[in-house]
Amino acid sequence: MTRVYLEIGPKRVFACSAEWPGWCRIGKSEEAALETLTLYAPRYRVVAERAGLVFEPGDPVVVERTGGGATTDFGAIETIPELDSAPVGEDESRRATALLRAAWELFGETAAGSPQELRKGPRGGGRDRDKMVDHVIEAERSYARKIGVRHKPFRDAEGLAAMRAEIAEVLSRPSDGGPLEPGGWPARYAVRRMAWHVIDHTWEMQDRRV
Repeated sequence: MTRVYLEIGPKRVFACSAEWPGWCRIGKSEEAALETLTLYAPRYRVVAERAGLVFEPGDPVVVERTGGGATTDFGAIETIPELDSAPVGEDESRRATALLRAAWELFGETAAGSPQELRKGPRGGGRDRDKMVDHVIEAERSYARKIGVRHKPFRDAEGLAAMRAEIAEVLSRPSDGGPLEPGGWPARYAVRRMAWHVIDHTWEMQDRRV
C-alpha cells in the first residue's frame, strides 16, 4: 500500500504520498485527487528509478486529512500534516535527498531538451521555458530559507549548484521532526514541497512542448 494524506481546500484537494516526496496530485474531490495520484505513478517511477530506488507503491491508503486554503485551491501544497512531525532517521533522510536530487536532474534535462516557446494553455497562459526555470529556482531559493539556507539572487550554474548542495546537506541529516529553522519547515515537509514543485514543473514542461 501507499500511505497518503489529503490536503483539503475549499474547492480542491491534494493527495500526497507520505513516503515518496514530490508525488502529489490535485483534484476537485478526494476521489479525483487519489485517482490522479495513481495515474501519475508511472511518471513518478522515472524519478524514483533515477534515485536508484525500486518503486512499487501499491494502492493508496489515506492516513491523514488536513485542511488547506486558498493556496491549495490555487494549485500548491501549503499545509504541514501531523505525520511530518515524526522524527526522520538517517535512512529516510538520505533516501529523500536522493529523490530530490533526481528531481533536480530530471528538471534540468527536461529544460535542456525543451524549446524556449512552450505550448500555451487553453486560455493562452503558462510560462515559457526560461521563465519557468527562473520561477523554479527563485521559489527554491525562498523555500531554502525555511530550512536555514540563505542565498542572494544568482544567475549562474555555480550559484544554483552551491545552493542545492547546501539544501541537500541539510536535508540529508536525521532530524527530530521539528522545524529546521525557527518559524520554518520540518525536514519531511521541506523535501516534499521542494520535490513536488520541481517535479510538477518538469511534467508541465514535458506536456507543453510545442
